[in-house]
Amino acid sequence: MEEFSEKELNALVSLLDDSDKEVKEHVRDKIISLGNQVIPFLEKKWESSFNPDLQKEIEDLVHDLQFSLLKERLGEWKQTQDRDLLTGLWIINTYQYPDLEFEQLNATMHQIYFEVWTSFKNDLPAYDKIRIINNVLFNDLKFSANTKNFHSPGNSMLSNVLDSKKGNPISLCAVYILVANKLGLPIYGVNLPNLFVLTYTTESLTFYINAFNKGLIFTKQDIMNYLDHLKLEPRKEFFEPCGSLEIIRRTLRNLNYAFEKIGEVEKASEIQELLKIVNS
Repeated sequence: MEEFSEKELNALVSLLDDSDKEVKEHVRDKIISLGNQVIPFLEKKWESSFNPDLQKEIEDLVHDLQFSLLKERLGEWKQTQDRDLLTGLWIINTYQYPDLEFEQLNATMHQIYFEVWTSFKNDLPAYDKIRIINNVLFNDLKFSANTKNFHSPGNSMLSNVLDSKKGNPISLCAVYILVANKLGLPIYGVNLPNLFVLTYTTESLTFYINAFNKGLIFTKQDIMNYLDHLKLEPRKEFFEPCGSLEIIRRTLRNLNYAFEKIGEVEKASEIQELLKIVNS
């Protein structure tokens, strides 16, 4: 990476609104080649500028640099062995909140886990353990389905869900999984058509949980009935646990659909780029 003095950076940035497109592109490429360390400088330039065209150019540049970092992080996350779910969700979260630190999200999740843990009893039967989690998450902490804004992009941003206590099926399931796994419970996501649910599964016991409906417990037969209602053939993945990668893929698909629905075509296009990374 090339080193530039502040004077040289100032000269580069001043050319961002040059009328010559080739000059502008060359300058953009030069600045992007400097990587994310140039962002604080660009933000200062934005604050001190009174030129709206230049400010817009800087905004676009900063976004491109942040998006490039996001793609890099997502690619690296996909290559990790454990594919930590919270890390994957944090990476997606930085699409709309690029300054969000992982530690911030982790601390909020830990507080929610602590609230459940203080009411939890390890020696109870499985169904009773689930009832305790349901009671803390949905009654005490007031997590609920965001039915009013079901297709809002915010439903795919974990920080939004933790702040508002409202989410879509997959984000509420993600909160549930993160808490349950920390408690050592065998709870996983299940990828159903039009719905994402959870399964508690051991060698001797399997049942399902609908986090979008306050942790409602249901059975395999209920899934059969659901698929029958949708006129869909039962498939193995409709009943069995899925991993973090599939949760991240589905979160991105939801986000893509949300941006398309509100007419944010450019954002939808960028989310499709992220989908390519996790689908490759």
